[in-house]
Amino acid sequence: MLPSQIEGLFDEAPAQYEEEHFRLFRDFKAALNRGEIRAAQPDASTKSGWRVNAWVKKGILLGFRMGAIADMSIDASKQPFFDKSTYPARGFAASDGVRIVPGGSSIRDGSYIGRGVICMPPMFVNVGAYVGEGTMIDSHALVGSCAQVGRNCHISAASQIGGVLEPVGALPVIIEDEVLVGGNSGVYEGTVVKRRAVLGTGTILNRSIPVYDLVRDAIYTATGTEPLIIPEEAIVAPGSRAVAHPTGAKWGLSLQAAVIVKYRDAKTDARVQLEDLLR
Repeated sequence: MLPSQIEGLFDEAPAQYEEEHFRLFRDFKAALNRGEIRAAQPDASTKSGWRVNAWVKKGILLGFRMGAIADMSIDASKQPFFDKSTYPARGFAASDGVRIVPGGSSIRDGSYIGRGVICMPPMFVNVGAYVGEGTMIDSHALVGSCAQVGRNCHISAASQIGGVLEPVGALPVIIEDEVLVGGNSGVYEGTVVKRRAVLGTGTILNRSIPVYDLVRDAIYTATGTEPLIIPEEAIVAPGSRAVAHPTGAKWGLSLQAAVIVKYRDAKTDARVQLEDLLR
């Protein structure tokens, strides 16, 4: 019912949005907040293990179309805040079990934040994102629109998890359960980081950067409509590759790459374990 209603309103915009349309959108956002609907969800039948729910992304875009710029300032004289009326900051209660440490963090309405999530200031979660239970989002980290982050992950300081709203059929960035994303890392363009992988500090992953697996003697890249996929339990570090062009070789240039240096073991687990006392 909800998918067909959202699709219909997206495809055939009325001359003016009425209360019934806004009520439909509020119901849609509430389902996003509860995690009942997602922009992408697990699907074992696909190569990446995930599939896009295009109608959900249409619903999110619909909210931008329906909303008007509104004053959302707590104190307009000190910190003015203007955004679409359909996307205020998301409200929480202590009973939600989410820690939002004071200091300028923002979570947009229409995103799922699981119990036990820790938000260190300042951080930002955009609309359509899904953040699983027990995950820590550290200072200056970004979880982009529609990005999917699993349970018990650590999104370290200044990391960026890219999202995607358009095109509606494109896969957003996926971070599966128990992944550690090191500080100042960036994951973009629909990359899928599989369960229990570790990205070392400063690792950048996108459709243009190859990943060299030293353990399995393999090279991973995005191809066609298929995203870059980082294997389960891979330990990824930033690297470089020599430029083959004669001029580049003459100048000693290299291009960015990523390198899988090993796979998780007991020593790795001990180093990356989130301290229970922090919770």
